[in-house]
Amino acid sequence: GGWYDAGDGVKFGLPMAYSAAFLGWTVYECRESFRRSGQLDIILDDIKWATDYFIKAHPSANVFYYDCGSGESDHSCWIPHEFLQYRTDRKSFKVDPSTPGSDVAGETAAALAIASIISAPGNPVYAETCLSHAKQLFAFADTYRGIYPLNNFYASGSYLDDLTWAAVWLYLKTNDPYYLQKAKSYIPPAALGGHHTHCWDDVSYGAALKLAQITGDPAYVTAVESNLDWWLPGGGLTYTPGGLAWLSDWGSLRYATTAAFLAFVWADDPEAGTATKKPAYREFAERQVNFALGDNLRASSYMVGFGVNPPRHPHHRTAQGSWCSQPVVPAFNRHILYGALVGGPGADESYNDDVTDYTHNEVACDYNAGFVGA
Repeated sequence: GGWYDAGDGVKFGLPMAYSAAFLGWTVYECRESFRRSGQLDIILDDIKWATDYFIKAHPSANVFYYDCGSGESDHSCWIPHEFLQYRTDRKSFKVDPSTPGSDVAGETAAALAIASIISAPGNPVYAETCLSHAKQLFAFADTYRGIYPLNNFYASGSYLDDLTWAAVWLYLKTNDPYYLQKAKSYIPPAALGGHHTHCWDDVSYGAALKLAQITGDPAYVTAVESNLDWWLPGGGLTYTPGGLAWLSDWGSLRYATTAAFLAFVWADDPEAGTATKKPAYREFAERQVNFALGDNLRASSYMVGFGVNPPRHPHHRTAQGSWCSQPVVPAFNRHILYGALVGGPGADESYNDDVTDYTHNEVACDYNAGFVGA
């Protein structure tokens, strides 16, 4: 079970839990849209593929296996995923009381708590299983605090955001004020709402948004809107010539489309925030999604298999399908990775559809996670 991370074949636990939680959040906010489009059962099944894996990786209350595979070993060769077990080191890594990982355990607790909410209507037994593991993982993460030991791939900057995020969703599932008090205790509102967005290493942005909706506290509202204001044209963030809100050279589209999802969620809530700001937030969000799908200077889609002139050579080992561990043999990708969002253009909107360009042309679970909801 579980998901390979990106163009490689490692099951990195922190971004996987982030992606599963984000997809679950999308269902939580947009369930009816998925139902009307005939996609609800499909996305629930996709999320369950990850949460089943998390449950298996949590054999006892204070033990969690967070990674499967070695980044160094995996990145030393270029082979389809079917051959990983023969050519790469597939050992697993765990956190426990002696080697804590409040970040990855907390993020996984969040994913399972959300899964419990969205699974309950159709699969109440599974929802209770997810909730049980979420509560245990949260207690473990909160009791034995520390950053998980992985520091060369997906190094974590903090665990407080993950604990906050997990507590928010456990409160939304259980309505137990204990979890709301916990969610409010880790990070003061004044420290929220910076110049970034929700991502695998910082889920405080989504936590602030949900806390603002739950509590109505003006301090959380200010945190959410100061961040969204920064994303708007003229707010301080770099914009490409064609209108992409450009945060980083590595995976520029994931940040813009994730910020778009947060903007949509906030704009669509008639009870939260400043009503006069909502049209600008919605316009920003629509613009970012349209950019990714082809409304840009290149007049080209950045989603594989969709639209005009989409990427044909994304940095993904199995899609490329080499039989000799060479990313340029064959010279074309043998398989179409339908729906995958590539990293995106540079600040000047330059982009090269090159399988070796992992900065702009790689795909990843966390790239698509926010894009699905947006």
